[in-house]
Amino acid sequence: MADDYLVRIGRLIRDARQHRGWTQLQLADALATSQSAVNRIERGNQNISLEMIARIGEALDSEIVSLGYAGPMHLRVVGGRRLSGSIDVKTSKNACVALLCASLLNSGRTILRKVARIEEVYRILEVLASIGVRARWINEGSDLEIVPPARLELEAMDTEAARRTRSVIMFLGPLMHRTEQFRIPYAGGCDLGTRTVQPHMSALRHFGLDITATGGFYHARVDGAAAPVRPIVLTERGDTVTENALLAAARHDGVTVIRNASSNYMVQDLCFFLEELGVRVEGVGTTTLTVHGVPVIERDVDYSPSEDPVEAMSLLAAAVVTSSELTICRVPVEFLEIELAVLEEMGLDCERGREYPAANGRTRLVDLTVRPSKLVSPIDKIHPMPFPGLNIDNVPFFAAIAASAQGSTLIHDWVYDNRAIYLTELTRLGASVKLLDPHRVLVEGPTRWRSAEMMCPPALRPAVVVLLAMMAAEGTSVLRNVYVINRGYEDLAERLNALGARIETFRDI
Repeated sequence: MADDYLVRIGRLIRDARQHRGWTQLQLADALATSQSAVNRIERGNQNISLEMIARIGEALDSEIVSLGYAGPMHLRVVGGRRLSGSIDVKTSKNACVALLCASLLNSGRTILRKVARIEEVYRILEVLASIGVRARWINEGSDLEIVPPARLELEAMDTEAARRTRSVIMFLGPLMHRTEQFRIPYAGGCDLGTRTVQPHMSALRHFGLDITATGGFYHARVDGAAAPVRPIVLTERGDTVTENALLAAARHDGVTVIRNASSNYMVQDLCFFLEELGVRVEGVGTTTLTVHGVPVIERDVDYSPSEDPVEAMSLLAAAVVTSSELTICRVPVEFLEIELAVLEEMGLDCERGREYPAANGRTRLVDLTVRPSKLVSPIDKIHPMPFPGLNIDNVPFFAAIAASAQGSTLIHDWVYDNRAIYLTELTRLGASVKLLDPHRVLVEGPTRWRSAEMMCPPALRPAVVVLLAMMAAEGTSVLRNVYVINRGYEDLAERLNALGARIETFRDI
């Protein structure tokens, strides 16, 4: 076999093992071989027979290959089916990746509960493993245990994995406390147009971080004697910018004031986690954060990130476009209150249960029952605002909802350069979505959805919106190359199937 073929087979085996929640040792035990042999196979450094591939596939309950390299994953959707029952919202993707980056602040053991098992998390775990951090799934694969080494092997960083996630930009804040010089590759992730890293540089410069961007890498140098002499005013009220500033301030020996900070859900979860590490954070939930840093952090901590409001919105939209009655459990309602207010004005029939605390003891949850409704377009345009406004990531779901409503809806996605353009893909499924400019679309409803075969948009939320529209369309649709959906959602097809959807995963031979 050619070396590149072995590498690709190894990656498929690694991904299937991680999806199952197994360690290399557990797979080795099932195959009656050694962990080192499994490690060599996954790295593409060992010849592997078809018989061994079949044994691995049987052990992992996963078809590793059909004939040759399986290629991208696709979805076949039989639409026109109503959903029913109840479904739990899983933990926040954006909180989980921030907490994985934050674990680099801690010299002790970090346990994160019910971590989202998604591609974005896997990429961060690959980067952490490559620099010497020991991370393993525990408690039947539901929780993560993270133990850093005494010295990080930054020169061995898996740059391929790092380039496939934008979250790697949040390594800047923690790493500047570990070494005076390092580099990380340019951040990747969704294709959402130009997303400048300048606000990160402006914020971290107060802590002595100097960045030179050349050759596909951010080259970082740290002046350990530098310290903020006045409050840091963020030039952008962004989530990751605020998180990076918090990560830098957490181990700064002094008090840091961060103004124009995001107060969004993942930022609040990060603040709660930092408090578990002994870092006092005042002003959580506001736009001014005061951080009392701790120069040395060595604690064994156990933390539960809260549920994902964007996944909750996804499930709510699934119920709306398929005219279904569905109960969505563990909804972080404080981060969906504006969305629910808009939907109720549009005529949504929904019922909220009593509030109860999330496992972190801080976030408010409810169970939400959505019923089939005759919706009308909203009076005002749909547009995002920083929390507590309508969430930026929830805007695309209103395109599918508006297409199901009577009337015209203007959607203004002013944050990202390209995302509004991706919403026009709904026209291939029968919707009337007119692009007014790169940031605005006009949606006319109601829609008689029709099936289609199409490529997955390269941005996470528009991709899920297309999938939901396919679920509403009579007939069989095909959505090709759905890696971007797996970046942000765990077992989405299987979970929707449990509610009555009919979605089949397949690969080309």
